[in-house]
Amino acid sequence: MDKPLKTPPPYPIASVDHALRAATILQMEGGATVSQIAERLGVARSTAHRILAMLVYRDFAVQDEDRLYRAGPVLELAAHSQSLVSRLRAAAMPHLHRVVDLLGETANLTVRTGDTARFIASVECRQALRVGSREGMVFPAHRTTAGLLLLAELSDEELAEVYAPERYRDRPADRPDLDRLRTELTRLRRNGFAVNKERSERGLIAVGVPVRDRDGPALAGLSVSMPSVRYAPHRLPSLVTALSTAARALEDDLAERR
Repeated sequence: MDKPLKTPPPYPIASVDHALRAATILQMEGGATVSQIAERLGVARSTAHRILAMLVYRDFAVQDEDRLYRAGPVLELAAHSQSLVSRLRAAAMPHLHRVVDLLGETANLTVRTGDTARFIASVECRQALRVGSREGMVFPAHRTTAGLLLLAELSDEELAEVYAPERYRDRPADRPDLDRLRTELTRLRRNGFAVNKERSERGLIAVGVPVRDRDGPALAGLSVSMPSVRYAPHRLPSLVTALSTAARALEDDLAERR
């Protein structure tokens, strides 16, 4: 099994976490008001204002004439990337909330860029022992549930290009074994879902399904994450069914928004 990647720091700093999450929101979604940032972070408007002011000072954000904060020169992404992520997230949030209400576990929406997977939306469950929000976090695609599902959409040639040896010249240990990965992706295509058992984080299990464009290709992965102590194999069919139903409803909403 791959070595788990990320463990929360023993002494987390909430203010730093809030600033990083706010910067990620601006980078990925194109813009937000003070009130929106405050709501997303779960902080007071005054706190959100101070966070945004510091981001502006360090060029991580700018404020336009409508008092909307946007990604600054340090964080700017292509406009089409912001548009896609913003549209996906806006359409997905109601469905993520319903998944959480139904399954009682944290729900996520993830996209792939090259060999990485980025969590663009996350809704935490209410259980005391739960997986926290991963919104804005980035992991190697082959270590995540949604990343594997999206890699499974690639041809052998495309997969080889993503994991070309020259891309890993300075970090060869991070390059996955392509033969093993191809075998796993073949199984995922056949099953239509993925299960991640502690590949990205210790003590975490995730189950996911693809979210497809109306023309067929997968745009994102929809998943639930839970502590491994609460997972039981007999739950898998019901988890996959609930996720598949939510994914189809999300696909319908995306089609209508277009």
